[in-house]
Amino acid sequence: MGRKPEGKTEKAFKLFGKKLDSMFEDLGKLKDKAREKYPERFEELKKNTDKLKNEVKEFKEKNKDKIEAVEDGFVKAGKEIKTAFKEAFSKEEEEKKKEKNKDAPID
Repeated sequence: MGRKPEGKTEKAFKLFGKKLDSMFEDLGKLKDKAREKYPERFEELKKNTDKLKNEVKEFKEKNKDKIEAVEDGFVKAGKEIKTAFKEAFSKEEEEKKKEKNKDAPID
């Protein structure tokens, strides 16, 4: 009538869940402490991130034609690979059908 006793796996998952909750709580505290302790480092990282984003944007604009050519090449290569797989698997299917037909009794 009552609930079944908890199994070993259920106990392990419950304990695992508690440990994960505790770990996430600790991570949140560490994150806050780091922001308090190293605010200038966080600002420096933000500036570096913005700088890097701008450099990537400039690189993309400067090399737009080359990037498009590479992208087109990837698309073309992807299509060729897809075609090669289709051909390989269709040949395999045809061979299997031929083998089945050889073994089939003649009426």
